[in-house]
Amino acid sequence: MSIADIKKNAEQKMARSIEAFKNELAKIRTGRAHPGILDQVQVDYYGSLVPISQVANVALLDARTISVQPWEKGMGAKIEKAIRESDLGLNPSAQGDLIRVPMPPLTEERRKELTKVVKGAGEDAKVAIRNLRRDANEQAKRLLKDKAITEDEDRRSQDDIQKLTDKVIIEVDKLVQGKEAEIMAV
Repeated sequence: MSIADIKKNAEQKMARSIEAFKNELAKIRTGRAHPGILDQVQVDYYGSLVPISQVANVALLDARTISVQPWEKGMGAKIEKAIRESDLGLNPSAQGDLIRVPMPPLTEERRKELTKVVKGAGEDAKVAIRNLRRDANEQAKRLLKDKAITEDEDRRSQDDIQKLTDKVIIEVDKLVQGKEAEIMAV
């Protein structure tokens, strides 16, 4: 393994950490509706649990209402029950085949709690990124110990990995600030 491989590997893993963090942020609901909120809700489909998006069409009716259109007649009640029993605090209502899921407005207190959750998730992402930096630096140290690279190359690789880490942490901070602004917007 060379220094270039170590940097490339670290960069790929950090990019995956950012993607995981973005997925985590998508689960945190704001006052506005978006179909991704229902992604983690599982519904019983002939004995197995599947995401709602695999048994129904999930779309937006307006800024505060999600519509769920089941593909099969008998699935409406199961989907409605799954949404109601999820920990999202949503109260769906059926209108014929269509299920409307209105998004309740957030209270100021709940908004502040959600910003704390976002900050905590941001810190977790930063810790994961710093762990990746540490692993990459340890791999470079191993190469130095095995005399595969010089001390200058080791120092240069540590500087490059630190710059990469700083860049990714700044991106995490921007994502956290953006999500906080979204949550606090009335």
